[in-house]
Amino acid sequence: MATLIHLRHDLPHAVLALLYGVDRSTVTRAVGELRPLLASRGFAVPDRPGLRLRTLEDVFAYAQSEGIQLRLDATETQVRLPAAGRGGRRSFVSGKQKQNTMKATVIADDQGRTLWADTLRPGRMHDVTAARTAGIGPCFDHFDRVQVLLDDGYLGLSRDHRGQALTPPRKLRPGAIAPFVEHRERKRHDHSSRRITVEHALADHKRCKQLQRWTHRRDRNPDTYQAIATLVSDRTTTA
Repeated sequence: MATLIHLRHDLPHAVLALLYGVDRSTVTRAVGELRPLLASRGFAVPDRPGLRLRTLEDVFAYAQSEGIQLRLDATETQVRLPAAGRGGRRSFVSGKQKQNTMKATVIADDQGRTLWADTLRPGRMHDVTAARTAGIGPCFDHFDRVQVLLDDGYLGLSRDHRGQALTPPRKLRPGAIAPFVEHRERKRHDHSSRRITVEHALADHKRCKQLQRWTHRRDRNPDTYQAIATLVSDRTTTA
């Protein structure tokens, strides 16, 4: 319980120790032992209590077998700037957020239930690069009936995997006639309405205070994000 409270509200270990009547080191040890276990347990599957999705290949295999259209997006968590003179200092500077961040790639279904979250990567990495580094290209090749809804930031994936990586319609050339403009706007609105569920999944993750701004050691952030994402997946699949 102390670990769950720490993940949800980011209470200091000393405060939790006082609440539970134990030494602070006991809480620190418990959090340190349970956080990796929660992170490695995999993501819950709707209506399949004994099944857990642990890899990207698991998610694509599940989506193809069940005929599910996936939604993918990336989110960033602000972190502290690495110490001056330390290697890789610039890799955490996000071009999108203009802050020092770490980035997670998340996949959800049409109900906004989290099915998978990638390990955190430096915020400077582009969203498409993060998805490719996670291995999404081979997954598209092996599971050719799976479709993934994406935003405009993933046009590179859309070009490489046509009919599977689905992005909104591109901007029309200047001077396009009104019927074409109206058709494009309807298509974009329809795409956005179907893709919005992954945004809801990301919002569920960010309800935990630790993911709003990370103030601890960066090497603990990936396990923390994974642990919170697995707990959210349990809650949303059983709600």
